[in-house]
Formats: sequence, C-alpha cells, structure tokens
Amino acid sequence: MKIKEIIVVEGRDDTVAIQRAVNADTIETNGSAVSSVTIEKIKHAQEKRGVIIFTDPDYPGERIRKIVSEAVPGCKHAFVHKKDALPKSGRGIGVEHASPDIIRESLKEAHMLNAEQKEVITKEDLLDAGLIGSSLAKDRRMALGEKLRIGYTNGKQLHKRLRMFNIQKEEFTKALMEIIQEEENA
Repeated sequence: MKIKEIIVVEGRDDTVAIQRAVNADTIETNGSAVSSVTIEKIKHAQEKRGVIIFTDPDYPGERIRKIVSEAVPGCKHAFVHKKDALPKSGRGIGVEHASPDIIRESLKEAHMLNAEQKEVITKEDLLDAGLIGSSLAKDRRMALGEKLRIGYTNGKQLHKRLRMFNIQKEEFTKALMEIIQEEENA
C-alpha cells in the first residue's frame, strides 16, 4: 500500500513501524518540543504532497498533533487506539507497537479536520448521551473515540472534535447505540 501524503510521526521507531506496514515517507518530530525547522518541513510537505499526522495516543502525542495542526492547516489525522498501541512487554504506548494491519487501517481511515464545519451534534446531545456530566462519561468518550476513530478527548474537546471531523448525527447515534449495547452486555 503506497501512501501519497507524508506522515508526521514522533520518532524513528514510529517510522520503522510505518514502513513495515506501508510504502510511505515520514517526518519525525523527535518529541513534543516541535522545532520551527520541523514545522517548516511539514509546511513544505503539506504544500507538495499533503500530510497525515499519526502520533501516539497519549498526552505528548496529542500535544504534537495540536502544535502541528495549528501551524499547518489542512493536515489529515490518523489515530491508533490505545489498546492497539501497547507493547507486548515493557512500558510505554505508541504507534511503534501497533501491528502493520492496524497501521494500514488507521491510515486508510485518516480524517481531514475542518474547523469551519457547522454544528451537527450539539452539546445537549452529548449531555443526553452521557458523554459529559455523568459517571459513565469518561468511559463512553473513550469508547466513542475508538469507534469513530477520532481519538480520546475530554468533555470540552469532544464537541469540537466531532465537528472538526464532520461526524454526522447518524454515525454518532450508531456508535453510541453500539456502546450502550456493549455496556448492557458487560
């Protein structure tokens, strides 16, 4: 599988994992203190071929994603679930631990963020769904982020992320119903 866009990853181990899974070029940020030189490389990559941001599902990964997407508008975003980014042994979490199949699937489902997107799912919908303001909220947000492949968010970020990924009401409702069904069967 050949990827046209250049993939932004955190480090060398991520590059190795990506290249095991797909034929692609990467830019490594080398940590969450993304340098101005790296940002310039990413801007150039976006102009020439497009960019997919594919960082670890943890706080530093989300920080890098935010820094890059604010500095370089129009990037696509790929996410790997935390459970798929855990090492077989040892500590840490990251893209480098994901299987080639998971990496291919995540890249295939990369989304373009659109900050201008109109509201489809309201904050009231999130309250009614128990995604904010309830004892189940964190677990439901985590499950929703996995099902919709938009990553985990806190309550404040969820509304924005749903809008930015252009998640439609039907897709949201379907994922939520699956989560509720899983809760009932647990």
